[in-house]
Amino acid sequence: MGLFNFFKKEKTNLEKTENSILLAMPMFNNNERYDINAVIENLKTFWKLTITDFTGDDNSAVFKIEGEMVALAYMPAPIPWEDIQGTAEYAYNWETATEDLENHNGHAIVSIMSSKKSQKERFTILSKLLSSILLTSNSIGVYHGSQSLLISKSQYLENIDEIKQQGIPLTLWIYIGIRPSQQGNSIYTYGLTEFAKQEMEVINSKLTIEELYAFVSNIAAYVINSNVTFKNGETLGYTEDQKINITSSKGQFVEGQTLKLEM
Repeated sequence: MGLFNFFKKEKTNLEKTENSILLAMPMFNNNERYDINAVIENLKTFWKLTITDFTGDDNSAVFKIEGEMVALAYMPAPIPWEDIQGTAEYAYNWETATEDLENHNGHAIVSIMSSKKSQKERFTILSKLLSSILLTSNSIGVYHGSQSLLISKSQYLENIDEIKQQGIPLTLWIYIGIRPSQQGNSIYTYGLTEFAKQEMEVINSKLTIEELYAFVSNIAAYVINSNVTFKNGETLGYTEDQKINITSSKGQFVEGQTLKLEM
């Protein structure tokens, strides 16, 4: 990721208040499920994590990963189709999601309990736990309802190196929406609010979708990694000469106030 020059930016302290529970749902076909012993072993050997205070079995379990309380529960039923159908239709990252998921018949609920750790730390633990489930089972993918994300098993596991290098596996944490039109290309984030940040939008830009996606992805990753908060009236850019205006106004593709990047 390129370095940005930010003007009049504010870097906030890590959140002092307790963060809410993080949830994700690995999905299964053919009555398959995870094996909790295999998951725990993978967390220890592959991720080199410390696991303590384990109680439970394949149906439900609670334990700590590096001191962070987590819970797993298996549900022998599909996620209601009305909950994921819209997300599946917009999952450009998983073109066969609608076909692949329509007949799934089981899912797990993975929870990272409330704590005072940073969201980056907590999301990293969540991603490692989900990766261990995917590596040790025939799960077909993961649903993140809060971020409107459906991620196939193959896509999720493609991000393992990024997670191991303590990077930001952005496509596992944030949905980036794409809306081309005759007026120009638009792009938006959905999920930055999980990190106590405003969502970002670019409306009717003359840049290509590829250019917009790369730029917004880099900015979103920087915001999460460095805990930067932008405000109305600030500017950003790759160079001292490039100044992209930032304004805050009602979202066009996302509810609430969003930061508009004028590109």
